Amino acid sequence: MNRFDACNPEFEARVRDSFARQRAMATIGARLLEVEAGEVAIELPYREDLTQQHDFIHGGIVGMIADNACGYAAFTLMPADATVVTVEYKLNLLSPAEGERLIARGRVVKPGRTLVIAEARVSALQQGRECQIAVCLATLMTLHGKADAPRATASEADGVFANRPITARVRNHGSGGEIR
Repeated sequence: MNRFDACNPEFEARVRDSFARQRAMATIGARLLEVEAGEVAIELPYREDLTQQHDFIHGGIVGMIADNACGYAAFTLMPADATVVTVEYKLNLLSPAEGERLIARGRVVKPGRTLVIAEARVSALQQGRECQIAVCLATLMTLHGKADAPRATASEADGVFANRPITARVRNHGSGGEIR
């Protein structure tokens, strides 16, 4: 297991706060289990509304928790004035995602100033045993000088978009007509 030093001593609180703001994770019922420098674990209880036609948790949902496990593992090592975004990830689904719950364990493989490589292994708890169902390899980008905070809404952004009508002009070349 790789051990990394976090450059921000408040990394755990930062990760937990950021995760708590993720509406997508709340929607699917995922929760953050463990946070260490360079490593996180995310749990997702089985829910019927997250399954595909064969009653397995949908691969897209497996990808969501794997991506987040990689992203937050990388985020633990970032400076206080930076945030993280996923550049790309590859997900291999090894077995059906069935069981009482899924656990995605993300860990940093190679930290870098701008790009971080992380991996996640996703397991399903089946009759008290963990069975690996997926593996993910991700590239994440550090956005320096961008605090990890919610985006401003239109009204909060100094009224830039508030009360401004939206108009569009589309020329339909097929019939020569215009739509406003």
